[in-house]
Amino acid sequence: MTATFALLAAVDRAAVVVVAVVAGVLTLASVAGLALQARAKTDAGRRTVANLNARTRAWWVMTGLLGAALWAGHGCTIVLFGVISFLALREMITLTPSRRADHHTLFWAFFVMVPLQYYLVYAGRYGLYSIVLPVYGFLFLALRSTFTGDYTNYLERTAKIQWGVMICVYCLSHAPAITTLPLRNFGPGGWRMLVFLVGVVQMSDVLQYVWGKLLGRRKIAPHISPNKTWEGFLGGVLTAAALGAAAWKLTPFTPIQAFGMALTIALLGFAGGIVMSAVKRDAGVKDYGHLIEGHGGMMDRVDSLSFAAPVFFHVCRFWFG
Repeated sequence: MTATFALLAAVDRAAVVVVAVVAGVLTLASVAGLALQARAKTDAGRRTVANLNARTRAWWVMTGLLGAALWAGHGCTIVLFGVISFLALREMITLTPSRRADHHTLFWAFFVMVPLQYYLVYAGRYGLYSIVLPVYGFLFLALRSTFTGDYTNYLERTAKIQWGVMICVYCLSHAPAITTLPLRNFGPGGWRMLVFLVGVVQMSDVLQYVWGKLLGRRKIAPHISPNKTWEGFLGGVLTAAALGAAAWKLTPFTPIQAFGMALTIALLGFAGGIVMSAVKRDAGVKDYGHLIEGHGGMMDRVDSLSFAAPVFFHVCRFWFG
C-alpha cells in the first residue's frame, strides 16, 4: 500500500500540477519579498517585510515537508501528523502551569494516546480511532488524574489535558485519515483530498490576513483576535472557497460541491483560529511558541486545521463515502 501510494504521488498528473502551482506561488512571494525589502525605507517597513520573508521561508519548509511525506507514502504522512500532534499538544499543555501529580496522566496522553490514535488511523480502523479518544481516553484521563490523590484545581487540570488531547490529537488525526477514506467514483490517490483540505485551510488564513490589511475596518472580536475583521473574514473565506472550486478536479466533487466543501472548510478554519486565540488570550500570550519562523508555534499553524479536519472528514464519509 505504501509503495502504491508513493508511486501514485510520483506519477499522477494532478501531483505535477499541484507542485507547479505551489512552487510558483511561493516563488512569486519570495521575489516580491526581496523587492519589498529593497524598497523599505523605515524601520517599521523593514520589520514588516522581514516578517513577510520569514513567513515565506517557513512556508517553503512546511510545504516541502508535507510534499515529501506524501511522496514517501501513507506511513510517512501518518508519522508527520503524529509529530505535529505531539508538538501541538506539548505547546498547549505548557501554556498553563501543571502540578507534579499531572505528570503520570501526561505520560499516558503523550506516549500512549498519540501513537495509539495514529496507529489506528494508519491501519484504517475507523471503528476504533473514531471513538477511542473521545470515549475511552476521555474517561481514562480523568480516572488516572483521580488516582494521583491531588484534587487541587482538579477539574481545571483534568479538563486542560482532555481538551488538549481532543484538539491536538483526535481532531488533527482526521487530516491524514482522509487519505484512507474510500470515496464513491474516486480512484486511488487520497493524498489529493488531504492537499485540498490543507490548501483551503491555509489559503483561507492567508487571504483573511490579506483582505483584512487591504479593506479591514470592523473588528470581529477585538479583545480575542484584534487583527480579524469582518471584511477580511468575508473576503478570505469567499476567495478560498472560489479557489477550492477551481481545484475540484483534485476531488470527487463537482465544482459547485467543491465550492460548498471549501466554504465549509474555511468557515471551520476561522472558528478554530478564533477559539484557539481565546485560549492564548486567557493564558496571556501572543503565540503558542516560537517553533516556526514568522508564524509562532505549531499550534498557531494548525489551529484552523484542528476544527476543519474532523468536520471535512465526516461530511466526506457521510455524503461521498
